Amino acid sequence: MLATPIYIICSPSPQVGKTLIARLLSEFLLLKNGKALSFDVSLKEPSLLDYLPNITETADVIDTYGKMQLMDPLIIHDGVAKVIDLGFHAFDEFFKMCEEIGFMKETMRCYVAPIIFFVANADRVSFRSYDMLRRRIPPAALVTVHNEFVLRGGLPDAMDGERVLRIPALPLFLKRYIDRLSFSFTGYLRNEKDWSTELHQWIRRNYTMFRDLESSVMLRGPYRSRATNIESLRGTRAH
Repeated sequence: MLATPIYIICSPSPQVGKTLIARLLSEFLLLKNGKALSFDVSLKEPSLLDYLPNITETADVIDTYGKMQLMDPLIIHDGVAKVIDLGFHAFDEFFKMCEEIGFMKETMRCYVAPIIFFVANADRVSFRSYDMLRRRIPPAALVTVHNEFVLRGGLPDAMDGERVLRIPALPLFLKRYIDRLSFSFTGYLRNEKDWSTELHQWIRRNYTMFRDLESSVMLRGPYRSRATNIESLRGTRAH
């Protein structure tokens, strides 16, 4: 039985390319599986909802109701891959919540496979947050993303672990081209007949990396019935 993957794209720092990576991954999953569900936890505009409104829902972790609205669909083994674009403002609160409700253990029992995409940066807060995740997240579930457009000096040694995705930097004019709200990565692959273009090769390379990663995480953990740890949030909400 294949686990249901959840991809959490995160960083405690702004302007590192989280939404770009969430867009790429969401479009890849939609192309590969025919369906996907994304969650936009962001204050920035434009956001994932603006790019992929047909498969994206807004969410927040400000209060208990918002947390439950986000967590409920994540814990369900329904075969629909999910992507969370976690804004930097929600980073600490989201992982604090995960720790409080035992989210990682809960997903293992429910045959759901969460994968944390930590988008690296060279600032102090990123090092501190990465170290926190290493202590709380199983190694197989933590992936460092090196966005070379943002972090051009190379990935810091402390973050260069076993599981690293490297997103090559595009020239600035192509970066501006793909940042348009009307742009679709899959649409470009379908419509651009010249496979030798730099953008065509860039999209295909990233899609291939996502495919290989997905194959390595889909068969994880025994399936058990849904547990009750997450009910702690419902109890809090009831009061």
